[in-house]
Amino acid sequence: MNYRMIGRLISYILVVEAAFMLPAMLLCALGGAGSSAVAFLITISIILVAASLLWLVSRKAKKGFYSRDGLVCVGFCWIIMSLFGALPFVISREIPSYIDALFEIASGFSTTGASILNDVEALSKGMLLWRSTSHWLGGMGVLVFLLALVPISGRSDGFTMHLLRAESPGPDVGKLVPRMKQTATILYGMYILLTVLDFVFLICGGMPIFDAVCIAIGTAGTGGFGVLNTSIASYSPYIQWVCTVFMFLFGVNFSCYYLILTGKFKNILKDEELRVYVCVAVFCIAAITINIRGMYPTFGESLRHSAFQVGSLLSSTGFATTDFDLWPSFSKGLLFTLMFIGASAGSTGGGFKIGRGLLVVKILRRNVRQVLYPNKVQAVRMNGSVVDETVLRNTNGYLCAYVLIVIASFVIVSLDNFSTTTNLTAVVSCFNNMGPGLEGIGPTLNYSGYSVLSKLVLIFDMLAGRLEIFPIIVLFSRSAWKRR
Repeated sequence: MNYRMIGRLISYILVVEAAFMLPAMLLCALGGAGSSAVAFLITISIILVAASLLWLVSRKAKKGFYSRDGLVCVGFCWIIMSLFGALPFVISREIPSYIDALFEIASGFSTTGASILNDVEALSKGMLLWRSTSHWLGGMGVLVFLLALVPISGRSDGFTMHLLRAESPGPDVGKLVPRMKQTATILYGMYILLTVLDFVFLICGGMPIFDAVCIAIGTAGTGGFGVLNTSIASYSPYIQWVCTVFMFLFGVNFSCYYLILTGKFKNILKDEELRVYVCVAVFCIAAITINIRGMYPTFGESLRHSAFQVGSLLSSTGFATTDFDLWPSFSKGLLFTLMFIGASAGSTGGGFKIGRGLLVVKILRRNVRQVLYPNKVQAVRMNGSVVDETVLRNTNGYLCAYVLIVIASFVIVSLDNFSTTTNLTAVVSCFNNMGPGLEGIGPTLNYSGYSVLSKLVLIFDMLAGRLEIFPIIVLFSRSAWKRR
């Protein structure tokens, strides 16, 4: 284990986190929230001292880096970011409990959007901006951001590949271009461009600038933290449609946008995952619109709410325009299913991922064929190419870990004695980075009623779900910490 290199990377990450706190601190200072501005100043100072000490200890680090180093580094970075990121809430007393503050910021970085706040609007604007900023940082990945800016890898792209694979969502991560730094730069370039476009469309709809900034970066990270207690329900139908479109866009694999930029439109049409993503969205929107038609005055309003909630949960964003917990069981069943499915691999969305789900179906089909034709070689193909057996094994391993963690978390959370639906959807929502659930944690409610133990379990679920499980659970493996 290359401890010094891990320490060096963590020091860089802490500096990035401190830098992204500056706009929130300035907003607090200019907005008259002096105690909150001081809280950010104290936190930034603590972070910079910790980063300096880590850098001094690890400045002579060797750049040799392997797969387990990447997993440990990513898992450790996200935990440390959350631990420090919670401090402004606690120091300012806007969220007095550290566990509650940790839950809130872990929900932000993991782009879950689950909240313990009973009154979101009671927070200062600086704190609201910091919550939404955590979404944007967590959406594409803070280490990917670091790789795009800082030349930390020397000439070895294998070094950065281990980090990108550990932090990026999906069953398999590849390069868009030969060098990893260029790949990270392209990814963040597209991410920034889409965020700016979202902001512009929101401003054109008359949304206040502050709201537009928070909603745009929250949508980009598919996070779901709003600045109003009503989430997106208080805004105009135009703004709700803008959010719907961009939630779907951020749930698409970013490699598709790269294909558009390079003019390879035929390859996009051949993308199996994109086709399934679109088909699932269209089917669910149509089915729910028909099912809830009698609950709203017009067909257009029914379609708008249906499309918004499908886009919100399929992309794992978590915004809401209506209390979908009041919808018929069929519609709630479809939305609950979307919590599992999630967005595309290589997007900023959460969930099991459509690409991984496709692989599971193809693996099952291959197993059935092998039973029928045991002597015939059966290959699994995706987009016309044979999928490597390592990817298939990792997919099976991920599925096993996914099921075990959901079951174990559900059992522990059930100690709080809420309804089965509340507890199950809380775990599924947090683990798949969705945000709202059903009944006790529905779109108009929050997670404040859970005990400290349950909140810690849900924090683990949020981080594990965002990092595709293994970078978090490997931290509990004794062999991961042994020296080579």
